[in-house]
Amino acid sequence: MNLKKTLSLICLFFAVVVSAQVSFTAKVNKQKIGMNERLKVVFEMNEDGDDFESPNFNGFRVVSGPSQSVSRSWINGKSTYSKSYTYYLTPTKVGNFTLGQARIKIKGETYKTTPIKIQVTSAVSNPSEGVSPNYVADNNIHLVAIVNNKTPYLNEAVSLEYRLYWDYNSVQINAPREIDSPKFKDFWSQDIEIKELKAEEGTYKGKAAAYVTLKKVVLYPQKTGKLDITPITLNVPVQVPTNRRDIFGRRMMETVNKSVSAGKTSLNVKALPANAPTDFNGAVGDFKFSATQSKKSLNATESLQIKLQVSGKGNLKLFKLPELKAPNSIEVYDPEHNESIKIAASGMWGTITDNYTLVPQYKGKFPLPSLSFSYFNPKQGQYKTVNVNNLSIDVLQGPNAANGAVVNTPSNNTVQQPVEQTNASFGFIKTEANLKPISKEPFFKTNLFWCLLLLPLLAIPIVILITKKTEALANDVEGSKTRAANKLVKKYLSSAKKNLGDSANFYVSLEKALHNYLKAKLKIETNEMNKDRISELLNSKGVSNDPIKLFIELLESCEMSRYTPATVQTMEQDFEKASNTISQIDKQL
Repeated sequence: MNLKKTLSLICLFFAVVVSAQVSFTAKVNKQKIGMNERLKVVFEMNEDGDDFESPNFNGFRVVSGPSQSVSRSWINGKSTYSKSYTYYLTPTKVGNFTLGQARIKIKGETYKTTPIKIQVTSAVSNPSEGVSPNYVADNNIHLVAIVNNKTPYLNEAVSLEYRLYWDYNSVQINAPREIDSPKFKDFWSQDIEIKELKAEEGTYKGKAAAYVTLKKVVLYPQKTGKLDITPITLNVPVQVPTNRRDIFGRRMMETVNKSVSAGKTSLNVKALPANAPTDFNGAVGDFKFSATQSKKSLNATESLQIKLQVSGKGNLKLFKLPELKAPNSIEVYDPEHNESIKIAASGMWGTITDNYTLVPQYKGKFPLPSLSFSYFNPKQGQYKTVNVNNLSIDVLQGPNAANGAVVNTPSNNTVQQPVEQTNASFGFIKTEANLKPISKEPFFKTNLFWCLLLLPLLAIPIVILITKKTEALANDVEGSKTRAANKLVKKYLSSAKKNLGDSANFYVSLEKALHNYLKAKLKIETNEMNKDRISELLNSKGVSNDPIKLFIELLESCEMSRYTPATVQTMEQDFEKASNTISQIDKQL
């Protein structure tokens, strides 16, 4: 029997020693992974520790972690404890790597894990469940810059769109955020407003995908040669499905933020042909040119308008209209410039107009110089010129040109005509003025002067009276309490009236009004208020029994409302009763 007891004690001792042994280990889900897979690393211990230090994950990037979990269980009276730190890693390159030792302090001792060797291979065709969400996001979202013409002419419209494609069967995206805007140096640019980001179905490299157009810009190159457009960069929250499921069996999503760029876009801008007309002013597109005048004939010193207009599609904001010339005998005012231009992704279209006002000074017929407008048509690859030479002005009545005066004509010949002097010309500037001084009465000794002087003296007794009155009111403590209580009575009665229909708030306000009324009239505090005391004080003040009875009934109704809700009709009757009772007591006090 002694031998059995001894053996039992030895076994129990070894069991206690074994159970008390500290364990700190590192585990991985696999030791050979592809570039498109992710590695799960778990550091686990059977005792609680402090100062955990993870190893240096050379060759890997931490996707998530450390996530900490703790479990404790009791089985047949035996306690077990487990604590773990979990990391998810994605490889950064192919090769053989070693996960170093992790460290932790448990009960004052430092424990280390055993290093683990990991082999990283090229991407595998069928990745396991450990595929990195970042890898999935990288391979399923694409930002693309779409240009309609990569070899435009100088000043020819170029449409640029930025589209974000994603495989809707693999990932979902949230609203992207622009973190780096494209730079349009050496371009005239105009953003096209996108009112709503709308997902559409399309294809990316022959594969079905969804896309959204994020930005539209129309560009007009201002230099020739190779021009670069710096890329746009976006931050896109991407939802990647995981292998975890919620309590309803739906696959849970993990969100990763990805930065995507459209890459650099280049245009090779062609120079315009060298045989440009002499009046070419940089217009590129397809245009029409016209010149119209409001009237053909008029009298001298009357005005007419001539409108020069270019309409069509092209770089309407980037050139000037031809300038209207006229003889010296016709006064020409600066033109009024108007634009009616719309801008879309395909370019500008509309009209630009210069309205000239002309005023002839002399009688005669005045043909105006011919006008011409030249532009380059990029579709046809050649220059076009539109001429207008049918403008003339016939001045029916007016003075003839003065003797020896020169009137220029469009043919640059000179015609000498006599000038008649008339009284209709401008008058001479007057050199003398008949000005009268404005009479002004002096301020000194006026009625206003004496009023302002005596006003401060008259104000002194008023200020003294107001000060004494204020001090008297301040010293009257009882009076102040009474006035404050009266204000509260009005306030709470008003509150009670507003709360008709709400039993609790109505009777609280009504009770406060009744208490404050007693404070004002009987000069007692709330803690002194009971029905007998109130009846005694009101009787001593000469108040008859009926109002006292009604007042006590109102206080009882307020108390009963805490336990039994009242109807709207009852509340209206109690409010009317309170008003009448207070009025009756006021008359007898």
